[in-house]
Amino acid sequence: MTTAARSFHAYDRRPSSSWERARPLSAAYRLNRLFHATSGRCIDVAVDHGFFGESHFLAGIEDIARAIDILVAAGPDAIQLSPGAAPLLQALPGREKPALVLRVDVANVYGEQPPREAFSHVVDDAIGHAVRLDAACVCVNLFDIPGADALRRQCIENITTLRTAADRAGMAVMVEPLVMAAGVGGYTVDGDTDRIVALVRQAAELGADVIKADPTDDLGAYHRVVTAARVPLLVRGGGRVSDEELLARTRAVLDQGARGVVYGRNVIQHPDPGAMVRALRACVHGDEG
Repeated sequence: MTTAARSFHAYDRRPSSSWERARPLSAAYRLNRLFHATSGRCIDVAVDHGFFGESHFLAGIEDIARAIDILVAAGPDAIQLSPGAAPLLQALPGREKPALVLRVDVANVYGEQPPREAFSHVVDDAIGHAVRLDAACVCVNLFDIPGADALRRQCIENITTLRTAADRAGMAVMVEPLVMAAGVGGYTVDGDTDRIVALVRQAAELGADVIKADPTDDLGAYHRVVTAARVPLLVRGGGRVSDEELLARTRAVLDQGARGVVYGRNVIQHPDPGAMVRALRACVHGDEG
């Protein structure tokens, strides 16, 4: 067992910090489903893009059932889905399918133009849905967009409300801190290290069990993000890049302590999504073949 795996399983059994001690053990048990038993790391494929109502997000997943079947056969550790699509995964028979990460908020900040009024809406009874769907955790956004103070406050309220309900149910919470800036047309991801570190730390202080964060423009500084998180940190993929760039970035963040990746378009829009998952398994877990 690797050092990363040992440290995570010790966290499950005997928490070492006050934050870890505050989490119900049942949430930690659920998180065991996310992380590879040997490497202690996670490959989560995000297939929740249709939730946001943007046509350009649907490439590769218009036939969502087929996309899920392809991914399940390739064997990532988890698949991230919306409440409406999650039954397609959970209805599959057998014990070997990937864990479910349930996306529970829908936002309107991904369009080609900034919205007149930005929002991030959490579905009704989100934790109830997660329990009934047997999810390993829920995923919720924490946006930092200049000038969108009301959206930031709404995200904080979403997280704190979910945290209380999740504690009652023993559900784990993944928070996705997303630093954005005004670009050509709509918003773009901002890889500024200081902004990412600050937002990741806020996610941790709000009670995240797992954090999904963007890579920094300066990849050599990613250890600062990992340190700020204090809980397992998974790196977000963002827009499409070449296979070589994606795998090099993955190795760089893993070397600095990231516990895995959450990649969407770089897998589902790949000409061979199954092959991309297998390449990530070799990189993240050291799997052969």
